Amino acid sequence: MVTRLKMLIENKNNYNKKPLKFITLTIWLITLTISGCAVHLPQHKPVIYTAKSVITMADENPTAQAVAVKNGTIVAVGDLTELEQEFPRSKIDTTFKDKYILPGFIDPHVHMLLGAIQYALPFAPPWDIPTAKGVVKGQPNRSAFFKRVQEIVDAEKSKNKPVAIWGFHNLIHGHLTRHDLDKIAPDRPLLIWHYSVHDFFLNSAALAQLDMSDEGVPDFVGIERDASGEMTGRIYEDALRLVYDAFRPSIASVWEIRRGQHEFSRLLNRNGVTSVAELGYGVSNLFIENWHLRLNYVSPQYSGYRLFLVPEHRGFKRKYGDKRIKKIKRMVDGKGWIAGQVLPQVKFFADAAFYSQTMRLGQGGYLSGQSKGTNGVWVLPPDQFVEQMQPYWDGGLGIRIHSNGDAAQTVTLKALKDLRENNKDLRFVIEHGGLFSPHHIQLAGQLDATVSAASHYVYHLGEAFRGPLGKRRARWISPLGSFVKAGVPVTLHSDAPLAPPDPLLAASMHLTRKTREGNVFNLQEKLSRYEALEAITVDAAYALGMENEIGSIQPGMKADFTILDRSPLETAGSKWDDIAIWGVVLNGRKRPNKL
Repeated sequence: MVTRLKMLIENKNNYNKKPLKFITLTIWLITLTISGCAVHLPQHKPVIYTAKSVITMADENPTAQAVAVKNGTIVAVGDLTELEQEFPRSKIDTTFKDKYILPGFIDPHVHMLLGAIQYALPFAPPWDIPTAKGVVKGQPNRSAFFKRVQEIVDAEKSKNKPVAIWGFHNLIHGHLTRHDLDKIAPDRPLLIWHYSVHDFFLNSAALAQLDMSDEGVPDFVGIERDASGEMTGRIYEDALRLVYDAFRPSIASVWEIRRGQHEFSRLLNRNGVTSVAELGYGVSNLFIENWHLRLNYVSPQYSGYRLFLVPEHRGFKRKYGDKRIKKIKRMVDGKGWIAGQVLPQVKFFADAAFYSQTMRLGQGGYLSGQSKGTNGVWVLPPDQFVEQMQPYWDGGLGIRIHSNGDAAQTVTLKALKDLRENNKDLRFVIEHGGLFSPHHIQLAGQLDATVSAASHYVYHLGEAFRGPLGKRRARWISPLGSFVKAGVPVTLHSDAPLAPPDPLLAASMHLTRKTREGNVFNLQEKLSRYEALEAITVDAAYALGMENEIGSIQPGMKADFTILDRSPLETAGSKWDDIAIWGVVLNGRKRPNKL
């Protein structure tokens, strides 16, 4: 069966030519077989896990000696003697007697399919990137970058297909055009994917394969041209679909995605992550996304973590039109061919990317870099924010909005103020949040916003952005300490694959506020150890709307734990990434890390 399936899906036109029912049935049978191997029989009596300390992240009972679990649910937390008396027939498990039990770590914003694609590609990144197979060394300057690209192209000579490489960053590697790439690959299509994933850089052979016949192509935001009107090779934002349409079989083959998905999952397992949220469900092709998730993610038991899905507005509007809200609600109710749990939330994009300097800035715009002299890019026109959000909001669906630049925050918070007039309770989460002025922070607190901050903005580009943003605005990057003081719930996410899905590392970044250059950036915006731990547990669950099921250790919650050798609350922030992770308990079952 597997051989037959491989023959089918290796055909690049398979999605259109082969009978849908046969493919669906085949995948369903494989999925059933794989996930069935991990099914557990119900527990007839509780298991009591003992620990050096149970850090509950619950206000009423912040620490404990033990936690009792039955059928995947926490039934009691407290002293071991008390739990033994309450559950006299329980099994005592002392595996963690010298370790610390914490709520399962949550990464509330990742991209599963995108991550799978990128983890399967060769890298030429601007800084070191941890992967499941080890660290890929960064290319710290222009000459090192081109040397690495040449090595990859030479290694791929035997393969008769385009070469795609991820990791370029213009602030580290300089300006890039198709002429630079033509020197490396004069006759073969070469695609360089910007670190932000919002930009591609193509050589002339690759540009020749784009279908430019669309009537709307000249109006796309994202086809860069030089002074003479010639395409420079940079394709970004709206125009990215031209690249995807032309090169999907090369950069996203089924078996490469499967390999990349397994690499992604291994990273999550190794880093103690028990829950993630896909923050772009349906943005490309809902059938293909479901297909890959069914084949590669399968289930929590198989992959070792829970997967939550947040529908993306444009993708669902394109596919379902006026029926999109009804369709999302059906998915939330568990109806449909879906791997993962759909949340009652909708993802929007206000502006473009932080990493590629296309986020939307206010007065003054970009002072240097590839966007010099511009103010960046709107994804959603400013006058349409409320109009596009209101139907979902009225339908009881919360909003998660990618909003990076200071101009974007102004319009995003104005939209929230309007939405709050008829609903005070729905969750509204600002994603990434590259820049916030003091005024934005005050408004966010008044309007009950939540901020899900990209974990590595300060570390990767805090110093490098002083030039493009100017010193004053650069100080607005990820002001998390000020948000906490304003009463705004703050969580941290990796936006994987843009940063490693490693919650302890993410939290440590905002305990120290260190940059990759080794300096400290705006230290007054650091988090305390407890606040940083909240950001990857209970506050992350709050952003998902799942705080009554995950994120803390209390009776009635799911028995998802991350097991550590040391307590983060007793460890210096600079050492959090050194804390050994034994593994996790998922749904009450132990899952140790594999060496």
